[in-house]
Amino acid sequence: MLSRLLTKYREVVVPAMRAKFGYKNMMAVPQVEKIVVNVGFGRLSKEPKMVERIEKDLAKITGQKPTLRKAKKSIAGFKVRQGMAIGMVVTLRGRRMYDFMDRLIAVALPRSRDFHGIDARSLDEGGNLSIGVREHNIFPEVTYESLKDIFSLEVTIATNARSRAEGIELLGLMGFPIKA
Repeated sequence: MLSRLLTKYREVVVPAMRAKFGYKNMMAVPQVEKIVVNVGFGRLSKEPKMVERIEKDLAKITGQKPTLRKAKKSIAGFKVRQGMAIGMVVTLRGRRMYDFMDRLIAVALPRSRDFHGIDARSLDEGGNLSIGVREHNIFPEVTYESLKDIFSLEVTIATNARSRAEGIELLGLMGFPIKA
């Protein structure tokens, strides 16, 4: 069974993008390639229980096991040593990507506090969108027990759009509430 968002992309977004930008071939229409969800630990890296809870919650939110990221070099000012765990990342593609994007648009973003849409400046020149989520508890998969340890995360939606205007149009048609 196809994801609701993938069906919307094929039936609504592709024809609208072809009409607006004049693509001759439907394969030339930009699409979302991947979603990267990133969490930085900061001072929490010294608490193994907290890191374990973040890993568990991130796996619930994304539906995929996160990969631990380690420091490439030591930075004394930040009290970071080479090889020390400093974050986790999940790269979503395919069905999981569309399912996560659907939950992000329909459930998580409207639940976040003081949310009035995504600023168009959040898109880079390649049409990729980066959103910072202050509290992970806006996702419905998070249980009540894990609410005592709230962490923030960054979501990057990578597209193969060739310009910022194409990226804004693509993500706007997909359902992201982008403010002009």
